[in-house]
Amino acid sequence: MLDRRVGGCRACPRLVDWREEVARTKRAAFADWTYWGRPVPGFGPSDARLLIVGLAPAAHGGNRTGRMFTGDRSGDVLYRALYDVGLASQPTAVSVDDGLKLYGVRITSPVHCAPPANKPTPMERDTCRPWLVQELRLLRPTLRAVVVLGAFGWQAALPAFAEAGWTVPRPRPPFAHGTRVTLDGPEGADRPGGVGGPEGADRPGGVGGLDVFGCFHVSQRNTFTGRLTPGMLRDVLRTAAGAAGLP
Repeated sequence: MLDRRVGGCRACPRLVDWREEVARTKRAAFADWTYWGRPVPGFGPSDARLLIVGLAPAAHGGNRTGRMFTGDRSGDVLYRALYDVGLASQPTAVSVDDGLKLYGVRITSPVHCAPPANKPTPMERDTCRPWLVQELRLLRPTLRAVVVLGAFGWQAALPAFAEAGWTVPRPRPPFAHGTRVTLDGPEGADRPGGVGGPEGADRPGGVGGLDVFGCFHVSQRNTFTGRLTPGMLRDVLRTAAGAAGLP
């Protein structure tokens, strides 16, 4: 239900205009595609123990295919690494019907629409945050670890963790590749929150501890320059999977 509601959101006029314009004009290489052209919901099992938080869908990637990190070079790097560490059924992601499955992992982003120049505004980030808060609340009975890709995702995710019931240290821990922060949650039984949206959110119940890992984003700028290598990405994913109790 949450994924369906995300896919129908029109809360940010600039993002609505951009994603739909891209879907109309297309890229020449994808002229025969019918673009998704809507907000892209999270991808992966609803009982995931590990969550990966990105930035926003790519204009000709997720905005075209309708699935997180699918159909672009960033996704090529991410899904290859997930496959290498045993968290994905295959190393490639090209379309929603390609048979890809994730094992114990879900992928989402703090902004669900493709932004111009890959740069959402702070207001767009904050407007979209309640979707991430709801996703965290629904995942919290099983969620044990999170990998956050990039400084933008880190800045967007920490307030969402706090709203979903985890305790974020003050001052907030800075982003760094390979950093690990353990967030405490209040005592009590977990109980999933309701499905809301940008209009509001339910009060959280009890939440267990959460290990949060920072990782450089899988952007072409980072992977082409070697700032983030496949080995570095695998190391973070492997460590996070261990913290989450995944094999």
